[in-house]
Amino acid sequence: MTNNDIFKKLRVALQLRDDQIVEILELVDFRISKGELGNFFRDEKHPKYMECGDQVLRNFLNALVIHLRGTKENPKNPLDVIKSHKDFKSTDNNTESKPKTDKPKETKKPFNKKKPVAKKQPIVEKVRFKNGKNKSKD
Repeated sequence: MTNNDIFKKLRVALQLRDDQIVEILELVDFRISKGELGNFFRDEKHPKYMECGDQVLRNFLNALVIHLRGTKENPKNPLDVIKSHKDFKSTDNNTESKPKTDKPKETKKPFNKKKPVAKKQPIVEKVRFKNGKNKSKD
């Protein structure tokens, strides 16, 4: 597993966007642009793909600890920080992605349970293959 794979998996697991990763890296005074960061997440066959070096991943992990746990003077609860990422993401999606329509919402009909149907016949019958192998022992 490469550093790029680890970086991708952390980004997906923590639901981080590129701009959030840039802000997290700035906690340890490591500056990187969103474009450079995007090159780490590309496919290996892409012409602009870059391998994530040990220094980048090390700085990201150190900054991630500070981001999630906080400092000794100002500790944080990591679960609250992760929930804030999810909340930010869900409010972000709800406001931008759904266009407003003037149509009233349709009410759903209640689910009517159907009467049990008699035993169905199988669609596919038993098939006997003749592939040249003789299974009987002589």
